[in-house]
Amino acid sequence: MRGRGEEGSESPEDDAGPDVRLDKWLWAARFYRTRSLAAEAIVAGKVQLNGERVKRARTVQVGDELRIRNGAFEQVIHVRALSGRRGGAPEAAKLYEETAESRAARDALALQMRSIPGAHDAGRPSKKDRRTIAKFRDQEF
Repeated sequence: MRGRGEEGSESPEDDAGPDVRLDKWLWAARFYRTRSLAAEAIVAGKVQLNGERVKRARTVQVGDELRIRNGAFEQVIHVRALSGRRGGAPEAAKLYEETAESRAARDALALQMRSIPGAHDAGRPSKKDRRTIAKFRDQEF
C-alpha cells in the first residue's frame, strides 16, 4: 500500500494517460463553451475526426485532423497538443493549428456574408428605425 507523496502515486488525470476524449479536448481548446455542447455537436455529426463521424468518447491523438462545422463556417484543424484542462485562450490556441485552406475559405465566406444585405441584422432597431415603425403604425388605411 502506497501512502501520500510516495513514489509512483498518481493523480486521477495521470491515470487516464495521454489519451483525451474528443468532447473534453474540444472544450479545452475552446471550440465549445461546455463539454455538453461539444458532445451534442459530435452526436449531431458537426465534428469529424480524420474524415469519420465518431462518438464523443473517442480519443484524440497529436496529428489528428478535425473538421468542425459551426453554422455556415467549417474549420479544418490539426491537433498539435493534448489537454484535458480548459485554460485561457492563448493556451487553447497552442492545442491546434488551422489549415491555410480552411482559414482562407472561412475568410471568403465571412466577406461574402457581410456583403449580403440583411444577413447580419443588429437585432434591436435603432432610434431612427423605431420612429419609422411608429410612424407606420400610426398611419390610417
